Amino acid sequence: MENQGAGQGQHARVLESLGPAITAGEYPPGTILRTDELEERFEVSRTVIREAIRVLESMHLVTSRRRVGVTVRPAEEWNVYDPRVIGWRLAGPDRPRQLRSLTVLRSAVEPVAAGLAARHATPAQCAELTEHAMGMVATSRGQQLDAYLVHDTAFHRIVLTASGNEMFARLGDVVAAVLTGRTHHHVMFTDPDPAAVTLHVQVAEAVRVGDADRAEALTREITVGAMAELDVLAP
Repeated sequence: MENQGAGQGQHARVLESLGPAITAGEYPPGTILRTDELEERFEVSRTVIREAIRVLESMHLVTSRRRVGVTVRPAEEWNVYDPRVIGWRLAGPDRPRQLRSLTVLRSAVEPVAAGLAARHATPAQCAELTEHAMGMVATSRGQQLDAYLVHDTAFHRIVLTASGNEMFARLGDVVAAVLTGRTHHHVMFTDPDPAAVTLHVQVAEAVRVGDADRAEALTREITVGAMAELDVLAP
């Protein structure tokens, strides 16, 4: 078991080096990565390199062919919805553009999802939504951003899931990745905007009482506010 754990640790180390380097443009499209050179550079076995490459292939960051090697793919072919790709891009020089792109996506999806949630949410989902809205209130002062993030992420996941649309539900990881990246890379005010916190409480109530129009409109206000924050913090 120790060897397996060590192998997984090595695989993660290779992945967490190559992934961010590719998404940051350190390896331009068309760059050939040689497995033997990667083995030597990272001081790991060929099996470890192959496993890391397999993961990068699944993200469409690279393509692997015999007698050619591993080729970096153009950015337009990447799986930009993969939470790890999002995380790597947010950690790199492209952060402002990536945040803006993700926030525009949220603006398009989340208001509609909230309106649907008001029609389809179960009593249990309504209770969870209210619980996390109250958790956001409780952690919104005193620089408790990590604790706030837990409730904020859970809130938005529930809205997407409660919509009853499986495509929206699958975007939960994407929204979680952008909320996490925004916090960890300090693209947030020291304390969350009180108006935004209040809007989340109001969305939870609108969903609970089944007011779809109000849930949609309030969520649109949240996404507009998030875009305005970016204009200030990540222009």
